[in-house]
Amino acid sequence: MKEAVTLDIRSYKDLKVWQKAIILVENIYDVTKSFPKEEIYGLTSQIRRCAVSVPSNIAEGSSKRSTKEFIRFINMSYGSLSELETQLYIALRLKFINDMTNSAFESQIAELGRMLNGLRLGLTKKLNSEL
Repeated sequence: MKEAVTLDIRSYKDLKVWQKAIILVENIYDVTKSFPKEEIYGLTSQIRRCAVSVPSNIAEGSSKRSTKEFIRFINMSYGSLSELETQLYIALRLKFINDMTNSAFESQIAELGRMLNGLRLGLTKKLNSEL
């Protein structure tokens, strides 16, 4: 007999993954302030948009009427994390950030990735129990 999986979420703000994604955004904005001014519409903007996309997709997905839609938005958040990781690697190669900063971001990104995967698994179990 299957048990229903419940995710007691009153708001996306209750999700630890959303809270940690907001911290990532703050860290990204702090670091990108020191990027060359000519990159404001280039890599700086792209990195910031990717970072902002992670918690934004979590929030948007949680407001959807179906679990399937929420999972789709969690997948988009995960994609934005991968894109962000690539852009930070480019920033490292261009010497806009150093190895230590990149490593710190890699740790944050890896943790968020694990959390998003966990949320996706929980939502998938919930979806399967709804069928």
